[in-house]
Amino acid sequence: MTYRLWLEMMLQGRYEVHTADDGKAGVQAALSVRPHLILLDVVMPETDGLAACRALRWHDETRSTPIILVTTKNEEWDLEAGYAAGCTDYITKPVDQLEFLAKVESWLEAAEEVGA
Repeated sequence: MTYRLWLEMMLQGRYEVHTADDGKAGVQAALSVRPHLILLDVVMPETDGLAACRALRWHDETRSTPIILVTTKNEEWDLEAGYAAGCTDYITKPVDQLEFLAKVESWLEAAEEVGA
């Protein structure tokens, strides 16, 4: 089972979930759907997660949407690159299920408070 499918299964039933196969499609979907939270992997085809994050921050529709990078990239410079690209939070794989769900819930609550 892929991480994407595993994360999707954890979120299904709790939240409305939309997925995309690559970074470019993810940016297009986010601009269309205007989600309350975006999860991105760094390593993706077409457009990687860092480029997708920068693109999302460029658009008014997603400029303030919380973005969590979920990735195997766990060196200090990877985290720095993620935050420089505009991510709101960073989770490394393997993902702790309770930590992941707590962060998702926390960022969704924060987005709700600011009226996202």
